[in-house]
Amino acid sequence: MISFSPTEEQQMIVSAVKQFASDEMRKIYRQCDENSAIPDSVIDTAWKMGLISGSIPEEYGGPGGEHSAITGSLIAEELAWGDLSMTMNILCPALFAYPVLEMGTETQRKKYLPLFCDEKYKAATAALIEPRFGFDPYSLSTTARPDGNWYVLNGEKCYVPLAAEADLLLVYAAEDGDSRAFIVEKGTKGFEVGEREKNMGIKALATYELSLKNCRVPKENQLDGPKGCDFNRIMNCSRAALSAMAVGIAKAAFEYSRDYAKERVAFGEPIASRQAIAFMLAEMAIEIDATRLMTWEAAWKLDRKEDATKEASLVKAYADDMVVMVTDRAVQILGGHGYVREHPVELWLRNGRGFVTFDGMAIV
Repeated sequence: MISFSPTEEQQMIVSAVKQFASDEMRKIYRQCDENSAIPDSVIDTAWKMGLISGSIPEEYGGPGGEHSAITGSLIAEELAWGDLSMTMNILCPALFAYPVLEMGTETQRKKYLPLFCDEKYKAATAALIEPRFGFDPYSLSTTARPDGNWYVLNGEKCYVPLAAEADLLLVYAAEDGDSRAFIVEKGTKGFEVGEREKNMGIKALATYELSLKNCRVPKENQLDGPKGCDFNRIMNCSRAALSAMAVGIAKAAFEYSRDYAKERVAFGEPIASRQAIAFMLAEMAIEIDATRLMTWEAAWKLDRKEDATKEASLVKAYADDMVVMVTDRAVQILGGHGYVREHPVELWLRNGRGFVTFDGMAIV
């Protein structure tokens, strides 16, 4: 039976993350968006909290904490409440580390996981999305062709976070029609990083296009060896993470517009007392809570190693719509003020609009 009582450890983690989001992220989120950059000090502070390394077992250099999708969802929501760009940057190394932790061969775990246990932030990422209409992660255009003791990768990727600075990448490509994951190290011949993308939202997060032209990687770099990884589970873990982040942004927009409506007086009374505004706020709160519960259900099944495809797919589709609705209504409630940079709701709307295209850019 699903329990709604977080463990003592989860309560401590959530409390620390919430404090960090409030004290650090909320103070600079607008500056980061305007400058399209995130201070290294903020990333380093978050890294030292052990949000990723805490899940790595002792035999690979970590503290030996349990890797939990529910805990990851709680963390993702609180961080996204602070700022989405910083959240994706902070958690970006998990795109590489978590699949290796869950599905990597013993050789891959021993080689790569200790790198994520140092005190200094380890830039690593994953490349899934392709720059084409009708992109389907289960039908990739990027190909992996076996050639002796090597795999030859060819294709194009986009929306790859931190690709220019990452030392390690998990590149997803199709082998005989099945989506597989391949470890590509920085400097590999045939692997090229394009210019930084100019996005409508998540402007502070550096994302790039990648080009793979006869990029040769050793066969032992295929995640989980010859049998390949459980790609469907990776996608479900990504859907849960993104849904949790959508909840975080929506919660931020709801709280801000609710407080504004209580303080904004028109015709002698707060606009929150107007039925139209009150109903909008009520529906926003309902949709946020519904999405959060659906996210927890998907994460709960993931933690039990059950097939969470149905739950993860449903909540991702629901969250994509919910976050746009909530952030757009937050802009409406603020009226003309919602459209100017003086208030953060326009930023949350821009960020929220991107969730439908963020497949594979986060993981729990």
